[in-house]
Amino acid sequence: MNIAGQIVVVTGGANGIGRALAEVFHREGAKHVAVADLDEANAHAVAKTINGSAFKCDVGKESDIKRLIDETEKNHGPIGLFCSNAGIGGGFDPLSVNAGGTSDEPWMKSWAIHVMAHVYAARHLIPRMKTRGGGYFLNTISAAGLLSQVGSAAYSTTKHAAVGFAENLAISHRADNIRVSILCPQGVETNMLRGLPKGPQSGDGNLSPEDVAEAALKGITQEMFCILPHPQVLGYMRKKTEDYDRWIGGMAKIQAKLREANQA
Repeated sequence: MNIAGQIVVVTGGANGIGRALAEVFHREGAKHVAVADLDEANAHAVAKTINGSAFKCDVGKESDIKRLIDETEKNHGPIGLFCSNAGIGGGFDPLSVNAGGTSDEPWMKSWAIHVMAHVYAARHLIPRMKTRGGGYFLNTISAAGLLSQVGSAAYSTTKHAAVGFAENLAISHRADNIRVSILCPQGVETNMLRGLPKGPQSGDGNLSPEDVAEAALKGITQEMFCILPHPQVLGYMRKKTEDYDRWIGGMAKIQAKLREANQA
């Protein structure tokens, strides 16, 4: 996809990767960029710098996603690229006392934001995109969706589910000229990462949000399904599939080191 002339929506656009995506798309000639976030003040601040629009949006609520799509298309035109970027980092326990956790709350919140937000966007945009001959979804997921996340079963599980949905979205609608990319970085210098215990997600170095946005732009331009800002992830994926048992053993060793470090 060529970004120039497109109407673009970025959720989680007030900070971090979302902000960098909005700025890159504006630089590349997007006709309009809508910045959506629960952080309404910063969403407006970002939108002001790129002559875009801002929306307060809880992506875990279908009504908010529908309103975002309806109002953007009413005021600015048909959405060509929808970036489902919002995410949370809750539910982390470096000791991993019980992978099932102690309550449903972190699971349900992660499910709503990491999975259902993508579903809602597709539910309300697919019919429109089919009618006008195509469109594009960029879903920010994480390398955790391809590998795993030591210390958070909820994060890892919902990110895996997000990959599964994106695969089905791409398969189901390829004939409709609807393309899908998943953006799967490891450590990125964001507020979310800074709020987490230090772990293997930063083992290959933390990228800036701007680095990740540039990787996303390149991937969208080439219409790549899986965009890996940290190229090392491809090697880890191969090791995982080549010998699953050995990979599980290696991840368990990482978990043991994380547990030891946080018990000290």
